[in-house]
Amino acid sequence: MSTLPTNRPKITVPAIMRRKQTGEKISMITAYDATFARLVDEAGVDMILVGDSVGMVVQGVENTLPVGLADMAYHVEIVARTRPSALVVGDLPFGSYQVSPQQAVESSIVLMKRGAECVKLEGGTHMADTIEAISRVDIPVVGHIGLTPQSVHRMGGHKVQGRSAGYEAGGRERLLDDAVAVERAGAFALVIEGVPRDLAKEITAKVSIPTIGIGAGPDCDGQVLVLHDVLGLSAHRYKFAKAYADLRQQVLDATSAYVADVQSGVWPDDTHSFH
Repeated sequence: MSTLPTNRPKITVPAIMRRKQTGEKISMITAYDATFARLVDEAGVDMILVGDSVGMVVQGVENTLPVGLADMAYHVEIVARTRPSALVVGDLPFGSYQVSPQQAVESSIVLMKRGAECVKLEGGTHMADTIEAISRVDIPVVGHIGLTPQSVHRMGGHKVQGRSAGYEAGGRERLLDDAVAVERAGAFALVIEGVPRDLAKEITAKVSIPTIGIGAGPDCDGQVLVLHDVLGLSAHRYKFAKAYADLRQQVLDATSAYVADVQSGVWPDDTHSFH
């Protein structure tokens, strides 16, 4: 049985950056509402990612592209409202930063005003100027390279990147350049998604900022997963994810029992009625 931390200190950007030197692994998990934010924070997670994966997980869309800045601002606010000890990361959605660095700064300010403590954006070398612009106004940035979900159409689906050599988008050498460019632009951490383990290990050794992997093997400085995958709430099982519980079946069983009780008339009983 795990022991939950109590009254733990607030996790800050410098504290996350120090993990690169101390070797202490970083845990990040997604949360999109106050209930789950409180639970994962109480469980001791280091970083809460309010991700644009909310589109697929909560909104029921096919990919992250339809998610807007207003959507992200709303979910950032209700997560931040819980005042977690974990560092709150706000995801910049598609279309909120690609037009210009100025647009990216303005979008980042929106999320910071709603409670984010840093922002995350996708892209490597071609987003260096954007990361630099956001960092210049003292907004901490988490980079994201490899399988970048907002590039789903360019990749032809959610496919592993970096398996082939080359400097084209998704090529091994390009991803190494992407990592260096993100670091030099001022990002304090880097998400590496959907790349071979050996490449993620090489990137982690190459950069001086912490790397946080998802589908990138165990050699990164930290890991991130979607909460609903961790809890086994998703209907699908992914190679890169691990279900630590089977809450989907528990939800089905509990709700089916409730429906049966209502239909049979045994719920509510006298004990659960007012007099």
